[in-house]
Amino acid sequence: MQLTVWTYEGPPHVGAMRIATAMEGVHYVLHAPQGDTYADLLFTMIERRGKRPPVTYTTFQARDLGKDTAALFQTAVREAIDRFAPQALLVGASCTAELIQDDPAGLASALRLPIPVIALELPSYQRKENWGAAETFYQLVRALCPSAKAEAQPRRDGPHTPSANILGPTALGFRHRDDVVEITRLLGTLGIAVNVVAPLGATPADLARIPDADFNISLYPEIADTACRWLERTHGQKTVRTVPIGYGATRDFIAEVAALAGVDPTAALDTSRLPWWSRSVDSTYLTGKRVFIFGDATHAVAAARVARDEFGFEVVGLGCYNREFAREIRTAAQLYGLEPLITDDYLEVEDAIAKLQPELVLGTQMERHIAKRLRIPCAVISAPVHVQDFPARYSPQMGFEGANVLFDTWVHPLVMGLEEHLLTMFRDDFEFSDHAGASHLGHGAAPIFPREPQEAAPTPSANGGGEATAGVAPAPLHPLAEGAELSPAPAPAEPGKDQEGWSAEAERELLKIPFFVRGKARRNTERYATEHGIAAITLDTLYDAKAHYAR
Repeated sequence: MQLTVWTYEGPPHVGAMRIATAMEGVHYVLHAPQGDTYADLLFTMIERRGKRPPVTYTTFQARDLGKDTAALFQTAVREAIDRFAPQALLVGASCTAELIQDDPAGLASALRLPIPVIALELPSYQRKENWGAAETFYQLVRALCPSAKAEAQPRRDGPHTPSANILGPTALGFRHRDDVVEITRLLGTLGIAVNVVAPLGATPADLARIPDADFNISLYPEIADTACRWLERTHGQKTVRTVPIGYGATRDFIAEVAALAGVDPTAALDTSRLPWWSRSVDSTYLTGKRVFIFGDATHAVAAARVARDEFGFEVVGLGCYNREFAREIRTAAQLYGLEPLITDDYLEVEDAIAKLQPELVLGTQMERHIAKRLRIPCAVISAPVHVQDFPARYSPQMGFEGANVLFDTWVHPLVMGLEEHLLTMFRDDFEFSDHAGASHLGHGAAPIFPREPQEAAPTPSANGGGEATAGVAPAPLHPLAEGAELSPAPAPAEPGKDQEGWSAEAERELLKIPFFVRGKARRNTERYATEHGIAAITLDTLYDAKAHYAR
């Protein structure tokens, strides 16, 4: 365990909370100290849920450690059963309570409760959130599904309607709610019924019906893969493992589903605007853009395929934070000739981005902060995310509509970055400076930053006295432009001595370079000047360095 400011994943009991919160009729009794109730905020504040997660904490305090904390846990279990009347109960310990070794499984078993009790053994100091969610879902499926598939019931007369389970969506998942709607719609177009969606919206009774479907769809492998493998072994259900993120992957998904269901895939193809745009002249603006991708393995691998094959980007970095899927990310990285970055340390990710200097970052909430600090456009593609990535609108990542959303989300940071660069380039123009009013409001519009008079040096008057005349202050830079990478103004050169640093003329020329590559241009120029013994960086030095590194 590592102490850090940011973390990509919480402890495994947060993953268990995601499963319990996603389902109906399930309650989770968590042996945990008072401070661990912070996890509620993840759902009520970030996901903007209207109710608390179905979790009861024992909330023991320091003074309770000298008493019987086991009795405290059993009391919490009884009260939760009486108050919430769940259909199934999860019991476990948080990372802190794990240290006192009270054995929630044995304590709950001793109560002989009238409902199924699923004990969770989640090693908090070896595993993390996604693993905890996958293990919790697997234990629920294993406990509540029949141990073997029941004898086939005689079919009624008429054609058989194929059915599938959609497995993996959870609470606090990145666009899971909308992805389920989109994939359900796709399956309906193919004439395939959805048997169970789990864990999101499912009850314990729904989990018992999972074996009734013809096959399973592992929509989020980080959550569903373990359960799907058990269903394959125990019930003989095949699994669709193609994740339909992007236009090409969605077509592959439809083909795989249609083959298993024995239906014609033509009806579901296709409704995305992305192929049309990719053939348009405007798309050439994106060709060859260098992109760095980091997130959970499923979204990162899918984003790399979309970036290269559908947007024409050059993938210069690829990585994930969930080590359980390191093999998948390594296999994908080989396709792009890259060494994958597999880490849960955001500082390593920041160093990689700063070194590679990409033109776009696709990542998590952490990469958004990193890219903002490095002045690089960014789009979020994966959890962990903040409240702004749980939009009220319909915004899936999967299916053909998801491909449209990806197009909008990934292109806009680049286009707006170009717009900001153009505004910066022309900020000294009399029509576009901050002292000019908004052009669409007419000539009478008030300026954003009105000019302020300043006192000028006294000038001789007709009677020989000194008279101050009003002068006009030079136009200040736009706040965004003031935050750009600027060196201090060079000091006046001493007679007979070369001036060091950047000349004012070179600084002005540097500002004409797009902000998202300006840092690289500055570093290259300063390196060139150092290697060639140049003390003062002039306009000629800037262009010489550009020519040198362009070879």
